[in-house]
This record gives sequence, structure tokens and C-alpha cells, in this order.
Amino acid sequence: QVQLTESGGRSVQTGDSLRLSCAASGRIFSSHFMGWFRQVRGKEREFVAGIRWGVGNTYYSDSVKGRFIISRMTSSNTVDLQMNNLKPEDTAVHYCARNRNGLAYSASEYDDWGQGTQVTVSS
Repeated sequence: QVQLTESGGRSVQTGDSLRLSCAASGRIFSSHFMGWFRQVRGKEREFVAGIRWGVGNTYYSDSVKGRFIISRMTSSNTVDLQMNNLKPEDTAVHYCARNRNGLAYSASEYDDWGQGTQVTVSS
């Protein structure tokens, strides 16, 4: 099992940038997939971005493509989400997660989750 800890969430204005970070304790293997999800109260947790730990291939939801960048640092076991040109609809609790079986877009397929970090974007 891997423990995940997110940080970096806060309140910002429309158009601002924010960088979220996820620190993982424990071993992450090259076949694993790391994802960032977000959830608004009363709605399902939705996929935002993901990265293959070994080769670094990245994947994004249509709503954030071109604005967000996911990256990982294998030496420090961290996964970052650079969020640019933020919009009010990006307001949500953002979670980091690990899937031992590779690429997946559904939250139900992920094995380990962080506690989440709140991002609030005001207009």
C-alpha cells in the first residue's frame, strides 16, 4: 500500500495559476498509473489528469486539456499538477490516486487515495 499526501490547494482568482503536489510514501512501480481527480460535493469524483509512472505518458480530461500539466519526479516519488488559467468550474477537492493496473479513468479502479486538497476559484 502507498500513502498519498496532497498539498497546494487554496483560494485563487479566475485566470490564476496553482500547483498541486502529491507525495507518495512506499514503492511505486513503472507499471503503475498516477491520477489526479476532483470532486464537487454531491457529484461523482472525476478524472482530471494522469501519468504512467514508468514512461511518463500523460492523459487529460477535455475540460483541462491545454490548461493543466501533470508531471512526476521518480527520484522523490512526487506527482505534480500545474493548473493554469483557472476557472470557477475548477473549484473542487482535488485528489491524488494510484492504480496498480495501469491507465484508468474511473475512480473505482484506483487502489490508493490521498485525503484531498481544496481548490477554490473565484470570479
